[in-house]
Amino acid sequence: MPDSIRSDRENMEYDVVIVGAGPAGLACAIRLKQIDEALNVCILEKGSEVGAHLLSGAVLEPRALDELIPDWKDKGAPLETEATKDKFMFLTKDKAYPFLTPPQMHNKGNYIISLGRLGRWLAEQAEGLGVEIFPGFAAAEVLYNDDGQVIGVATGDIGIDANGDKKDSFEPGMELHARQTVFAEGCHGSLTKTLVAQYDLRKDSDPQTYGLGVKEIWEIAPEKHQQGLTVHTIGWPMDKKTYGGSWIYHMEDNMVSVGFVVGLDYENPYISPYQEMQRFKTHPAIRDLFEGGRRIAYGARALNEGGYQSVPKLSFPGGVLIGDTAGFLNVPKIKGNHTAMKSGMVAAESISELLKSTEGYGSECTSYADNLKKTWLWKELKKVRNIRPGFHRGLWMGLINAVYETITMGLSPWTFKNHADYKQLKPADQCEKIEYPKPDGVLTFDRLTSVSFSNTNHAEDQPVHLKVKDESLPVEVHYAKYGGPSQYYCPAGVYEFVEDDAGNTKFQINSQNCVHCKTCDIKDPEQNINWVVPLGGDGPNYPNM
Repeated sequence: MPDSIRSDRENMEYDVVIVGAGPAGLACAIRLKQIDEALNVCILEKGSEVGAHLLSGAVLEPRALDELIPDWKDKGAPLETEATKDKFMFLTKDKAYPFLTPPQMHNKGNYIISLGRLGRWLAEQAEGLGVEIFPGFAAAEVLYNDDGQVIGVATGDIGIDANGDKKDSFEPGMELHARQTVFAEGCHGSLTKTLVAQYDLRKDSDPQTYGLGVKEIWEIAPEKHQQGLTVHTIGWPMDKKTYGGSWIYHMEDNMVSVGFVVGLDYENPYISPYQEMQRFKTHPAIRDLFEGGRRIAYGARALNEGGYQSVPKLSFPGGVLIGDTAGFLNVPKIKGNHTAMKSGMVAAESISELLKSTEGYGSECTSYADNLKKTWLWKELKKVRNIRPGFHRGLWMGLINAVYETITMGLSPWTFKNHADYKQLKPADQCEKIEYPKPDGVLTFDRLTSVSFSNTNHAEDQPVHLKVKDESLPVEVHYAKYGGPSQYYCPAGVYEFVEDDAGNTKFQINSQNCVHCKTCDIKDPEQNINWVVPLGGDGPNYPNM
């Protein structure tokens, strides 16, 4: 067992430590214990409980769940609403035109779910097999030995004030040492970023590209509810250059999941994905569904859109990447939970074989990537690899390319490149400022009101978890050149540019509002904001998102 990296921290030893209790991490843990019940496995989860930070559309393709827990129905998995009808529309400002639903978006045999509820159920299955799960403990640091190999992670210290000084309540974090550490942090993981840099994991892949999904749950009038209906739209309110679209999923009990995704490679710095979601609901073909209803939940989360060509190297000395932190979302399907779970299962199978042949720390599980490439997951992502980047040339070229790639089943001899989202912004003086309508408080809402529906909370007297690298850039570059895009792209009103008494523009961070979407870390044009974990358990507390 390795010695503690820091002498004031206690340590615990495991065979496998998993960072993140999402579908990938939980599937990995379950599969490990199914293979060898003697393995000592734990999961760290930064949310206050399993599911607190999980947000997805979500329509689940149960393929991976069928493989992992074949009798999931008998065990009470919360898959209650089968998708029964698909609808796809192209919107102009005033009209809605029905389109044929693309084959990738057919949902027969799938289920409209709450990912939070599924996560909690999977956690019960994992704990029943002997997996230890620690919610409210955020992994804040990757631990390396003297040879540069990963030997585990450490949780953050608690009892640190906003100035970084120790309070009377100070307690050092805990080190969790592992023969293999599995990173399942979700999209744009804070520790995964450091691993990518440490081991140059993107050397042979394209940059990852992202979208921001803004979601609400509504209770609507019973006569308007059609349980099992899935609706997707493209077009308005997006311009022809910007990738985006909506979903509306009719769940059980008159509940509807509604959301809008905007590709974060947009050019106009005045675009606000949050505001685009709000005005989407005002479309004549949409608003009637929600009139007379009430909103009961809100959240936002970045999602990977790079696909096949943006998957990084998946293993390194001492650990692997799985799920959304590695980028396994199938964008044309608008689904990633089944692929996340499958990647966790394959990682578990590969790691269990590795641990049979080595007792030491820091070995690299190179078989994981090789094994993954033999599965349906890899074939699925390869088949659709050119559809999302085809929209780099605009909506119409993207649609034409999508039809071609669908007809040819992805057999094109080429693979389109992805680009880094933060490099795509144009200067503000080259773009038209967007005047969004004021919220009416009934159908559309301001950001601070919405944040209250996410149950977000951060302890006030702690270091700000949104680290600005160069304090001069927000005003001198971002505001002066780009019009201050952070005040528009953040879906929680975290960033503001305000004037002081002398009339000088100041950059203000309201970190209490942060819903952990990671957009600032992704879209900042100078990559000047570094999102790190706050105190474990802080952030949104989504009940059933």
